[in-house]
Amino acid sequence: MGLFFVWLMLSTRPVIATELAMLDTTLTPGPAKVTEVLVRKAERRLYLLDGDEVVRSYRIGLGDNPSGHKLYEGDERTPEGEYTLDWRNAASDYYKSIHISYPNENDREMASAWGLDPGGNIMIHGLPNDADDMGFAYKGLDWTDGCIAVSNEEIDEIWRLVADGTPIRILP
Repeated sequence: MGLFFVWLMLSTRPVIATELAMLDTTLTPGPAKVTEVLVRKAERRLYLLDGDEVVRSYRIGLGDNPSGHKLYEGDERTPEGEYTLDWRNAASDYYKSIHISYPNENDREMASAWGLDPGGNIMIHGLPNDADDMGFAYKGLDWTDGCIAVSNEEIDEIWRLVADGTPIRILP
């Protein structure tokens, strides 16, 4: 994107603010270094960050009951907090999945205090393997059991850019 801004500076015609607003951070050229994944549940956005710079941004689907922190298995909430992307599964029930290290110690203690199982197996993943031509129907919906869903093309890109061990921060 740096060359684009140099071009804008050297351009002979004035740049309109709406042209700058049309820039899509999902199209940053070149190899990206992702140091953190940030999820903003209320915005339904997942951001790949290099330090404070947004490298990529994706529209996401969450659990069927997206408000609040995941408390127990079956509540269909997506957890909130700081975790790690710790392993991946190319042969999951969804088109590729990257595991989020939920539950952490605090999550286990909270669920235990209520006499509940915190659950687990929370992932970033693509569409169900049997979605076929109906993949478009998932766009913009909260449909998972607590995972973070993106399109198959987007999980391919995330899979390629995000290494195991990358921190993920999930905000309300």
